[in-house]
Amino acid sequence: MTPAVATWIAAARPKTLAAAVVPVAVGTACAAACGGVAWGPALAALGGASAIQIGTNFANDVFDAERGADGPDRLGPTRAVSAGLITAGAMKRAMVAAFAVACAFGLYLVHVGGWPIAAIGVASIVSGIAYTGGPYPLGYHGLGDVFVLGFFGFVAVCGTAYVQLAHVPALAAWAAVPVGALATAILVVNNLRDRAGDARAGKRTLAVRLGRGGALAEYALLVVAAYAVPVGLAIAGRPWAALPVVTAPLAVARMRTLVGAADGPTFNGCLAATAQLLALHGALFAAGIAIG
Repeated sequence: MTPAVATWIAAARPKTLAAAVVPVAVGTACAAACGGVAWGPALAALGGASAIQIGTNFANDVFDAERGADGPDRLGPTRAVSAGLITAGAMKRAMVAAFAVACAFGLYLVHVGGWPIAAIGVASIVSGIAYTGGPYPLGYHGLGDVFVLGFFGFVAVCGTAYVQLAHVPALAAWAAVPVGALATAILVVNNLRDRAGDARAGKRTLAVRLGRGGALAEYALLVVAAYAVPVGLAIAGRPWAALPVVTAPLAVARMRTLVGAADGPTFNGCLAATAQLLALHGALFAAGIAIG
């Protein structure tokens, strides 16, 4: 692998792709439980979600660099544009290309699901850019957590179920909560790590607004929600939906690590571990829903 290719792969942030894959898997499991899987729309949803995730990562890289949020004191992994590894122009072209790929998948999904899918696709791409770009960047005004919970939870899970069933079952709406909660927990770790630099750059994330204690409390509440819903579904008659509970000790370990985190490597390890928790929790949750 050449250094240039490795740089682009790193800029795409492959470790974050669990936040795109898990919602589609859980939404498809909901479709299986409520009528049947339509593999064409399911795979198109997976491709579109992954492309939007990568495009959003490219957008964050270039727009944070332009706003000065990724300074030399950054504790997280190197960002390509701020480090001079990729030009801002090249990153923006890559962002447009990723969103174009998402639109290609979207055209098929619109054919299957109609105008609601078009609206979801447009909103997802606009929000991906507006997270750190545009005149009112969401992440800079404490709205990033709401964005992730909404789009990586409710929109992605319910949208995936919709293109396969032509309606959104109540199961999908409930299943979206744990998925969105753990995806948001990844962002909380990221923002807690970058809190000092974000504050200097005027990026008023919730971690900046609430402080370290508030961010830790938010992480804990999100984790609790991720396990409360599967238990609730089990009590309501879907016992296999509680499969993710076996990962609860891992979640406790992640919380303990985050409470004690004080340096970049520890925060970065906790971020990766939370993404792994989302992947494992999501795989078990999808399997449990489908079995049920």
